[in-house]
Amino acid sequence: MSSVVIQVENLSVWYPLRSGIFSHVDRYVKAVRGLSFSLRKGEILAVIGESGCGKSTLAQALVGLTPWHDGSYSLFGEEVEVKSGASWKSAREKIQMIFQDPFSSLNPRQSVSEILCYPLLTRGFSRLAALEKANDILEKVGLSSEVLEKFPHEFSGGQRQRIGIARALMLSPKILVCDEVTSALDVSVQAQVLKLLDELRKSLDLSLIFISHDMQVVKAFADRVLVMYLGETMEEGSVESVLRSPQHPYTRALIRSIPTLDRGCPPEILGGNIEPLPDDFLGCCFVSRCPESIDACRKKNIEMHTDGFSGVRCLLCAK
Repeated sequence: MSSVVIQVENLSVWYPLRSGIFSHVDRYVKAVRGLSFSLRKGEILAVIGESGCGKSTLAQALVGLTPWHDGSYSLFGEEVEVKSGASWKSAREKIQMIFQDPFSSLNPRQSVSEILCYPLLTRGFSRLAALEKANDILEKVGLSSEVLEKFPHEFSGGQRQRIGIARALMLSPKILVCDEVTSALDVSVQAQVLKLLDELRKSLDLSLIFISHDMQVVKAFADRVLVMYLGETMEEGSVESVLRSPQHPYTRALIRSIPTLDRGCPPEILGGNIEPLPDDFLGCCFVSRCPESIDACRKKNIEMHTDGFSGVRCLLCAK
């Protein structure tokens, strides 16, 4: 797993906040702020953090579903022109996304056949060739060709998620971005979907970005983990090193919040709320909730100390 398949440098995503009858832009919400990371071939990189920390925005940015404000992006060593629609069309043949909610991510007015064949038909494939591909992919995700003429409402949540996975595989991508793909499913179905994803990763030579807030799933499924807070990387490294010996106070707080069977060790809920930072903010973005902060944490922006695949953004850890 030495070759890099994704390289992201200084990704920023800003959402405009508008007001008035002319929809004047008052300010921007900086959902992702200067984030950099790499993904290696065959790797499962988990991205974790609380709701509102920018995980889903990152996922959407990687497949071109939300505009980039700034940053550079390469797939398999080839640069993606992030402001070019034509460049994104080519990129989506290499990277695809599986969405969180299997109930809302499939068009209820389209049959499974229409859902799966559409990306190929728009690229000039014949109807017959698209159907042959759909049959092959359905078999890979554990569904029969009988589902092709059915509609999404006729399936369970687990079956819908398999259809979502099949749709993502129709263009034969080598990278899948999985955005909370098990959060809307029952525990038993979650295990089946995770097993399927791992089997597909091995058989199709895939690399995965796995967005999640479930630390137990991440521990069992991922190779490496990136911890996000307010659009920035707080810590990254192997799952074993980050979850067993977390360096950043935020990572430690996330781990302490995991419920256990030990009544003597109840989960500790992190105090405070995630709140957008002002444009002129200086310092560590976690400082208002950090129990270990010092004055210096409020006086300058904190650099990420990293070797490209592991690191931490914390003054205390840099000492």
